This record gives sequence, C-alpha cells and structure tokens, in this order.
Amino acid sequence: MAGDLGKMWVVGLFFFVMNVPYVILAAPQVPCFFSFGDSLIDNGNNNRITSLARANYMPYGIDFPGGPTGRFCNGRTSTDVITQLLGFDNFIPPYSNASGRQLLTGVNYASAAAGIRDETGQQLGGRVSMNGQLQNYQATVRQVVNILGNESSAADYLSKCIYSVAMGSNDYLNNYFMPAFYSSSRQYTPEQYANVLVQQFTQQLRTLYNYGARKVAVIGVGQVGCSPSELAMFSPNGTTCVTRINNAIELFNDKVQALVDNFNNNLAGAKFTYVNVYGIFDDILKRASSYGFTVTNTGCCGVGRNNGQITCLPLQTPCRNRKQYVFWDAFHPTEAVNVIIGGRSYRAQSSSDAHPIDIQRLAQL
Repeated sequence: MAGDLGKMWVVGLFFFVMNVPYVILAAPQVPCFFSFGDSLIDNGNNNRITSLARANYMPYGIDFPGGPTGRFCNGRTSTDVITQLLGFDNFIPPYSNASGRQLLTGVNYASAAAGIRDETGQQLGGRVSMNGQLQNYQATVRQVVNILGNESSAADYLSKCIYSVAMGSNDYLNNYFMPAFYSSSRQYTPEQYANVLVQQFTQQLRTLYNYGARKVAVIGVGQVGCSPSELAMFSPNGTTCVTRINNAIELFNDKVQALVDNFNNNLAGAKFTYVNVYGIFDDILKRASSYGFTVTNTGCCGVGRNNGQITCLPLQTPCRNRKQYVFWDAFHPTEAVNVIIGGRSYRAQSSSDAHPIDIQRLAQL
C-alpha cells in the first residue's frame, strides 16, 4: 500500500510540474544549458536584426510572463520547458542579452529563419545561421575561459553542461521546398539533399564537440508537412499532411540518428542523443483528442487558409481556446504542445522518444 501511494505521488508530481506554469522544484541538475536552433526556440535573438522573422509583438507572448519576448509562441518554447525540468531558476537568456558571469548558466543562440546551410531563410532577411551561432558560442567559450581562469577549468565545466541543437526545419521549409527562391530542389533529390545537409551538420556538431560540448541532445525535425503553412499551400483538403515533405524530413532524421551513434562510438567522451520530435509530434496528431486538442490543422492566429499564409499580425486577436490548438501560427506549436514535446524530450514516454537516452538521463551522466 505504501509503495502504491509512493508511485501515485511521483506520477502526481510529474503531472503537476507539466501542467502548472513556471514552477521550479529543484536545484539545477547541470551547471549550464546551451541551445542552438531556429524560430522554434529563438527567445529574442532576432529582435535587433533587420528581418521579417521576428516575434517581439503581441499577440506573441500573450501567455508568457511579461508578454512578447521574441518567442514564436503564445507562451513557452519546448526549450523553456526543458530548462525548467532541468531545475534552472530562470529561463536561459538569448545570446544578444547575455554577458559576464551570466554566461556560466548557459545561452540560447537560436535565430528565427536559421538553417544548417548559410543561405537558408535569406528571403526573410537577417538571421544567424548554425555557422554563425557556432561563432557566437566560440566567443562565449573564450569568455568562460577568462572567467574560470584557464582552458582546463573551462573544458571541465563545459563537459558537464547540456547542449541542445534543433536545426534543419528551415533547410526544408525555407530552402528545399521553396523553389521560387532556392535551386536546391533542382540540384538534389531528397536523398541527396539529406546527405548534403547531414555532411555539413556533422562538421558543425564536431566543431561544437571540439569546443567543449560533451552532453548533446540533437533534436530531430518535426512534421513540417503538417504545419498550417504547408497545408495551406499543398494539401488538397487543408487537413491531410503533405507526404513528400514529411518523407524528405524522415530521410534527414534517420541520417542524424546514425550520426549520433557514430559520434558516440568514435569521439572520446561524447554523450550524444537524438530526440525524435517527429515521432512525438506524430503521436500528438494521431491522439489529439486524448491530449485535449480539437484543432490540429489551423493556426490560433494568422491569415488566409488554415491561418497559414503568414504568421500572426501585430495586435491580432488570437483564438481564446489556445490549449485546444496544436499550432499557434502558420509554423509554430502552441505552448500546450511545447509542454508535451519538452516533457517527452526530458523524460521519454516511450522508447522511440529518444535514442539512446533522454535528456534527464543525459544530465545524470
């Protein structure tokens, strides 16, 4: 009986953490958290960039403390959720605002419209590509060395930190499947393009490793072909996901998972893991009603078919029942979905959620 009550308490605590906003219950499990990515996790780096890819205005942030921050969501991103589950007292700051000893708890380098390829997203204006984010990280490492006194101390410190890298969505959304602006789909078959992307991504992740990263969660690309934007353009009924887009992304994800295995087998001290966001999102769509979602194909705000032709307009009134929507705008999930993705990234709900381990176990290594 006591054992059963203990189990019930643990389960209850988990759901409490997942459903009560902005609650912190423990000290950080790792000293720092560094994240790289695009608009799915950008928390303000594009605010000072001349770009169409910005979200520092209402209704973005309508459910976030303090309002708009540059997050492309009504509230928290999946990285914010992971940050909380790792036990940090505050959200990890954007690189554009971080300085001094604040760097020791981690930095978010993500930039909306960014990709693995430097040209990705260029039609939207300024953005910091993965290569640019790595340059910013290298500058951070130099400052960490100065703060801690020497390279050895910095290397030891950084080896204990968690790194997350969520790249590749825009290389499809704002490159390969945008033939009016990019020639990549005419140059490469989906298989060839996945190979080209992963080859460059491999070099980028190796650079991250060479500059101290050891515990790295590589976040797979989600089902871009199910976003309101792609449904509006390519789905005959506005509901059926675009198979050719999702199939191309699966090719990329499979190769990234193989890359993670290769790094773990061949790089000394490497502890890489792959988070299967594609599979998690697929489960959310297939079992939407069990998660409380009633609208899976339309943005909570936006313009045009599926609210998918452009992102939320400044001061636009969004839907009121945001917890029932899978998508916040044409491309990005609602906070309700991010809570699920972040939660399952941190603590795998099934064996397919993460390979070989989830972020919680990664933090314990």
